[in-house]
Amino acid sequence: MASAGFFTCMLLALFIGIWPCHAQNVTLSVYYETLCPYCSDFIVNHLVKLFHSRLFSIVNLRLVPWGNAVLQSNGSFLCQPMFLIRITLQHGPDECLLNTIEACTISVYPNEEQHLGFILCLERLASANELNEWINCFNTTGLATVPIDCYKGGYGNVLENQYAAETAQLDPPHKFVPWVLVDGQPLQEDFKNFVTYVCNAYKGEQLPEACHPLPLMNNSLKKATPSYPASLLSADTPYSITWLLIYGIHFSFSFSLL
Repeated sequence: MASAGFFTCMLLALFIGIWPCHAQNVTLSVYYETLCPYCSDFIVNHLVKLFHSRLFSIVNLRLVPWGNAVLQSNGSFLCQPMFLIRITLQHGPDECLLNTIEACTISVYPNEEQHLGFILCLERLASANELNEWINCFNTTGLATVPIDCYKGGYGNVLENQYAAETAQLDPPHKFVPWVLVDGQPLQEDFKNFVTYVCNAYKGEQLPEACHPLPLMNNSLKKATPSYPASLLSADTPYSITWLLIYGIHFSFSFSLL
């Protein structure tokens, strides 16, 4: 049975033209970069849950495609490959291009379901090593190619500068990507369980179906360490996993890395 709070929202929406219940939505922020394998996996296999069981109805989604890129003093972006004992730290100029394309898509199509649909398409191609087909994602999702004009016209650089500044101001700073926050609180290494945190943070009356079977967490941010293969060790790897692998495993294979 619908609650009094729900009917209040409905009446306000009907008579004054606003939907105040959206103020109760949970802000889900994802700081990521396009060619990071962990980011692609999270977006394609986990963030896609927003489309299921009306979870979008209680979420304000913020996607920030910058990640570990570097803003240089001349205003250009550095996504070039760098190596430390043959460990890849960044993903090259293609990532700078696609970060900017996704930033432009978010700006041109602010509807969260629209731009997430495009980003899902692109990240699926990244996971399948089929990035040469990324432009087809506009046709696949029914969006026009206006974001390409945004990129070519230079506005994409403006957006990326804003994302760079926002990422640099994270407190605490991000340790890896994807870096996921729920209402400003970082989930650390438990980011794949974002649905539980979203459901427990939501203060509204009408919980979507996706929230009903989930356990209560008292809104505490618990940590759980996911499993990451050593072969994918990179700057995108969660901080604690990185150092565990470097100090606990690396030296046993030091000769093979030289």
